[in-house]
Amino acid sequence: MKLRGIHHITAIAGDPQANVDFYTRVLGLRFAKRTVNFDDPSTYHFYFGDRTGRPGTAITFFAWPGARRGTRGTGQVVSTSFAIPANSLDYWKSRFAEHRVFCEEIPSRFEQSALRFTDPDGLLLELIASAQLEDVDLKYDSDVAKKSAIHGFHAPTLEVQSAKASEDLLRFLGFELIAEEKSRKRFSVNAKSTSGQVDLVEQSEGQFGVNSAGTVHHVAFRCADEKEQSKWRKQLVDRGLHVTPVIDRFYFHSIYFREPGGILFGIATEGPGFTVDEPAKDLGETLKLPPQYEEHRAEIERALPPILIEAETKSVG
Repeated sequence: MKLRGIHHITAIAGDPQANVDFYTRVLGLRFAKRTVNFDDPSTYHFYFGDRTGRPGTAITFFAWPGARRGTRGTGQVVSTSFAIPANSLDYWKSRFAEHRVFCEEIPSRFEQSALRFTDPDGLLLELIASAQLEDVDLKYDSDVAKKSAIHGFHAPTLEVQSAKASEDLLRFLGFELIAEEKSRKRFSVNAKSTSGQVDLVEQSEGQFGVNSAGTVHHVAFRCADEKEQSKWRKQLVDRGLHVTPVIDRFYFHSIYFREPGGILFGIATEGPGFTVDEPAKDLGETLKLPPQYEEHRAEIERALPPILIEAETKSVG
């Protein structure tokens, strides 16, 4: 038994409207779900990805208006990376210049070129040019050219002070070391999948990061179903890790635990997915609430700031 790669990566944002505008209008992702933080329904939880926000494509945000900026450091996912077609760096440089987003081309990593930039909250992001792309669903309207579009995740950077115990846990989860450059090691559960890879970096003198706006809250990995998730939970508990009970997130079930370096990991089920409560063509257009909050809809909607969606990223079906 091994995990299937990244399910989603969740980060923290400040201004909800700026967050939606950046990920839809600049990066061209689909606004796949507009809901609330199930643990704090007075705040938004947004999901962006391919047409249906399928696992391996979904970057998600807790939007906390007025949140102070966090700091990146050890014990965090310090960089969230996406795969783009190998010949599309110039396209993205031009697009970022048009939208006044500062970016820089970073030195080749494992023989792959990449652009580095930040979102409005300072979250560090990368676009990695890859000859190998996952089959994602791009059948929605977007201002980003399809031939240059984002194709899900690609090897986010996990930073820890001491890598040995973190490496051991990744191997336990089914990851294999496939490449190494200086202090960076690339692990994979599926060599054919960019979202099946993570990079682990050891910074022995690094300072622990502080989670708030502009930082990653957790990275969740994929498992097939609740039965497999239950097996993972038992094995992790037997290994001595503190694992939450299974939590129903309506669109998937999750468990959470901290790996030895301090990074919050999750294991989430593949389904049922974001079309369980609305058709694919309508994703992201209205606020969807889990059943336990539906009776409080009026109160919740009054507490949330309105979100305006540009027509250019509305799905066509």
